[in-house]
Amino acid sequence: MKIGLIGYGKMGKEIEAIAIERGHTIGAIVNKDDKLDKLKGAVDVAIEFTQPESAMENIRWCIANQIPVVVGTTGWYQHFDQMVKECEAKQGAVFYATNFSVGVNIVFKINELLASIMENTPGYSAQISETHHIHKKDSPSGTAISLAQGLLQHHKHYQKWEETNPENAGAGVLPIVAYREDEVPGTHEVIYDSEIDTITLRHEAKSRKGFALGSVLAAEFLPGKKGVYNMKDLLNFK
Repeated sequence: MKIGLIGYGKMGKEIEAIAIERGHTIGAIVNKDDKLDKLKGAVDVAIEFTQPESAMENIRWCIANQIPVVVGTTGWYQHFDQMVKECEAKQGAVFYATNFSVGVNIVFKINELLASIMENTPGYSAQISETHHIHKKDSPSGTAISLAQGLLQHHKHYQKWEETNPENAGAGVLPIVAYREDEVPGTHEVIYDSEIDTITLRHEAKSRKGFALGSVLAAEFLPGKKGVYNMKDLLNFK
């Protein structure tokens, strides 16, 4: 399969290595000064890892030009509903994820189960923390937001999340605390604290390799399909 890379930073280079390792070729690379037209006729699918401010434009271009696109950029989800409309109207194919790590997506599933248990367990207060490298622009991370949304869906005592310290969170507010430290690939924790003990669900990425592998798996999944997909579809989570 010929894969196009939109964005050729550290993640793009990691994706390139994984794709070649899995027997694919890199048909085109679009860096920040290049035109997306380089992808036309050169690729079967594109993988997009750029910046929040350019992601929607890149997705829109791929949809319009019938190039299936895997989107790893986060921080653009205010345009999500518009993306879905355009994808449906133009019979496009988009695969998005707040985190492409298979391990993280297993944690997402466990998080939902844990929230449903904790909903009926009094005495515990919930919070989420996330730590990333200092170059990450969006805060909180898309992964932390996904964890929060999964918790809110299964824990009726929380109505919304806010990026705030736990001591400042009002009633019904799930606090998310974001830290930025050096070159940390990504650490996420869902914490339930009580006077008696603390329960922690934690995922710590050791490198970018897990994100890169997941995005290549998504690229293998997407060609020939129409519509909007995510990691639950890839992993066949019900």
